[in-house]
Amino acid sequence: MSVLEHTTTIPSGSYAADPAHSSVEFSVRHMGLATIRGRASAVAATLDATGDQPVIEGTIDAASLTTFDEQRDGHLTSPEFFDTGRFPTISFRSTGFEPRADGTATLAGELTLKGVTRPIELEAVISGPGQDPWGNERVGVDISGALNRTDYGVSWNAPLPGGGLLLDDRVRLEASFSFVKQG
Repeated sequence: MSVLEHTTTIPSGSYAADPAHSSVEFSVRHMGLATIRGRASAVAATLDATGDQPVIEGTIDAASLTTFDEQRDGHLTSPEFFDTGRFPTISFRSTGFEPRADGTATLAGELTLKGVTRPIELEAVISGPGQDPWGNERVGVDISGALNRTDYGVSWNAPLPGGGLLLDDRVRLEASFSFVKQG
């Protein structure tokens, strides 16, 4: 078994995410009691490391978001949540990459969700580079952070009988990409 080091340097080149080895997930507290987790099953992402700083771009098919509950997933596609009929994609484009001494990096960018584009700051951990058994050069990027869903117009909620609301406004994001060098 090979262990790759964490780095904040990415070898120059253009990369595409391997969809079979990449994921985007989210989680939100429900009733303050449990965490509901979800996943995007249709994700495309690129990493351009040909300039002064790496640029990561990604798109999610909003209708592919699943929490593994058919009724809840149907509600997520409705206008009360993601309104996938009008806003079929969720997108991200990085605008800054600042390495830190601990091997992580601050990844600044713009997230577009439900037609609203806002700046967001995330944490990134870069692994690699490494070569797969077929001779492809790969770089791993793990990204984490949080957003306030109401900032993007995703504000549906329901009051609880004892006070409080059904859903937390804070949504945690976790993504892991295996980028394959192109060309």
